[in-house]
Amino acid sequence: MISKEQIIERFISYVTIDTESDPESNTTPSTKKQWDLANKLADELKAIGMHEVSIDENAYIMATLPSNVEHEVPTIGFISHFDTSPDFTGANVKPQIVENYDGGDIVLNEDLKIVLTPDYFEDLLQYKGQTLITTDGTTLLGADDKTGICEIVSAMEHLIKNPEIKHGKIRVGFTPDEEIGRGAHKFDVEKFGADWAYTMDGSQIGELEYENFNAAGAVVKVKGKIVHPGYAKNKMVNSMYIATEFINSLPRLETPEHTEGYQGFFHLYSIKGEVEETVLQYIIRDHDRGHFEARKEMMQKLTHELNLQYGREVIVTEIKDQYFNMKEKVEPVMHIVDIAEEAMKQLDIKPLIKAIRGGTDGSQLSYMGLPCPNIFAGGHNFHGRYEYVPVESMIKATEVICKIAEITQEQNK
Repeated sequence: MISKEQIIERFISYVTIDTESDPESNTTPSTKKQWDLANKLADELKAIGMHEVSIDENAYIMATLPSNVEHEVPTIGFISHFDTSPDFTGANVKPQIVENYDGGDIVLNEDLKIVLTPDYFEDLLQYKGQTLITTDGTTLLGADDKTGICEIVSAMEHLIKNPEIKHGKIRVGFTPDEEIGRGAHKFDVEKFGADWAYTMDGSQIGELEYENFNAAGAVVKVKGKIVHPGYAKNKMVNSMYIATEFINSLPRLETPEHTEGYQGFFHLYSIKGEVEETVLQYIIRDHDRGHFEARKEMMQKLTHELNLQYGREVIVTEIKDQYFNMKEKVEPVMHIVDIAEEAMKQLDIKPLIKAIRGGTDGSQLSYMGLPCPNIFAGGHNFHGRYEYVPVESMIKATEVICKIAEITQEQNK
């Protein structure tokens, strides 16, 4: 049995260490404080009996659980990230434990009147009677993705202590800076040496994902001319008005707040403007590669048309691809998804196979030669004060890891 008390203790020991990443930094990891947890994890992996524990100059951690069977079994991997999002502070996290959740409101912070309520977060009602770990309302929790790390370490410890569970060679990897899109950038796939892997980075219990967005970022720079407003007739060009034309020319209903499922979008997430220059920053997302390319073309075509309208280059649009849909790389090896699905079924977990409306390290790793679907880790409401995780979901995720290892061995006897 996986110890509930040990899961709670281990998870809290991770989330109380601040590992917020910084998109403005050019170092890896992007913040020095990520080393605090990275070094702890390397020591902990050694302490539980893992082999070949390494931590490189960029804080990437790898370790091995050797096979305990004689026959040849594919090497599988499990991967999670230890940084937390810069969207909300991860400093001084004070986790709160709610035993036997009654289905009602949870007061996170009485002084600040911050309440986690099922009236707004309906998923809470799935976990009535369970043990929840929440924030105190002033920070995020760090369940993204310290749940995954906790589950992987706990699963490895369980397999070491229970050698009657047969498995092949298992590799584990923990990465920095996933939250700022760099988690896989310096991941040494060859050194990792797995035939395939799973990221433990999903949300609610049962999630199993092998599709994600194709993703790009766009920076739109709009040029204007500043002239004294009293003498501006036929001379001033206000870049903010041209920027507004650009914004309003894109499909208004193809934005995050109006889309779901497989629907893609343009997301304007930053505007900085003055008369002389306005800069718009977008992310472009679509599951379908053709539609994704069409979205990029639409932005460039709009740029060209507005430049023609104004008779000069008033807009420059730069678009950079960020990651692609892992489906293309996973579908040829769908047995790795089937194994995870079977593991859940054997543990009486209903698999929820769906597309990710985002990306994971696994999407980049799949294109680096390591097919890498994503499995639930249990947390909800990531990146904010209302984040929480049911402990029972973490236990189930830990069991899924062990069961995947067991099934992989059985299928290769």
